[in-house]
Amino acid sequence: MSDKFELNYPKKVNVGDVSMREGLQHEEHFIPIEAKLYYVEESILAGFKRLEITNFGNPYFLPQFKDAEELFKRVRGSRRLSRAGVNFDDIELTAVTIREPSIDKAVAAKKEGWGPDRVGMMVSTDEEHHFANSGTTLPEYWEEAERCIQKCHDANIKFIGCASTIWGSPISGPTKFEDAVEFTKRWLSIKADEVSYADHDGSAPPDQAYRFLAMVVDEIPNPDVHLAHFHASRGWGLANILAALQAGIVNHEGVYGGIGGQPSNFLDRIPVPGTGEYYYLDPNVVGLVSLEDMLVMMDEMGIETGIDIDRVLANGKKWEKTIGRRLRSESILNGRIPKEPREEFKRKGLKERKAKRNEEPDQLFPSNWPETVELPAEITGKK
Repeated sequence: MSDKFELNYPKKVNVGDVSMREGLQHEEHFIPIEAKLYYVEESILAGFKRLEITNFGNPYFLPQFKDAEELFKRVRGSRRLSRAGVNFDDIELTAVTIREPSIDKAVAAKKEGWGPDRVGMMVSTDEEHHFANSGTTLPEYWEEAERCIQKCHDANIKFIGCASTIWGSPISGPTKFEDAVEFTKRWLSIKADEVSYADHDGSAPPDQAYRFLAMVVDEIPNPDVHLAHFHASRGWGLANILAALQAGIVNHEGVYGGIGGQPSNFLDRIPVPGTGEYYYLDPNVVGLVSLEDMLVMMDEMGIETGIDIDRVLANGKKWEKTIGRRLRSESILNGRIPKEPREEFKRKGLKERKAKRNEEPDQLFPSNWPETVELPAEITGKK
């Protein structure tokens, strides 16, 4: 087939699992550490090399992650992973660290031998949104982030700088792509190792997802520094992944079941601060792109991910049991697209009917029809 009929996208990508952090921060009941450990282990055994497993922030605001230290230690000391021959030199475990005290905690943990390989801090191009999340002005935060990056690099920790509200702010409304490109440059100028582009609440339609990502890749062609983080709150998540692929983005991430979103205001029926009142109409139908659906789509597109997709689908079914409700992955219901004939669905009698009509087994059109068809210009529109 001619290349002119092919979409242009990378044939090999990196997909990260951020379920334990992004997915669980929005859940209103506490997930036991044994379950968290199980799914981290399962994802590593399925082939994920990048996993964001917790948040080192203040547990007063984020009580879902009050077990952050213990989870890291249990993952590092997992006998199950050790027996499977997992080499942690090949794995990057990430913790979100929004403020400097969290960075200090991550650095201390790294020095003790169990801490994260990567950490992340976030700015929003809308200062009102940024202040709601972090409690600082933007200039104040940039100064803090620059100090934190140096601390991380001194401890051999990679640093992700996240840029949010690229496609609009739920607080202040429209934002400018040019600001987000400048924020990306600022992150890299103060030595962030990569920049995550967060569509925090599903604001990006696919054309605008492509437009921004193409702009930033054109400005900074190095594929290693760009990371796409798309929510599917309005149903555009996979369309935005496709747009990102066409823009040349090779680093992506998702969540089992497509859950996640703004940190919960309740945990086990107890009100907690979170990051303020929800800006969603229905907090139960928000979340990141589903890992299951993204991986099945990429597999069908011939994109190499290095992930055992059947294992991911099996994990997704268990994840629904752990979370306690039907989630947002279609692929765990409908499975992989069949690649072999499915005899159980064939209607009996086709072979006999073709023989009775003197048709060849592979004949598709009446024998008196021409082999090919030339359509007239009034139908094709060709001149």
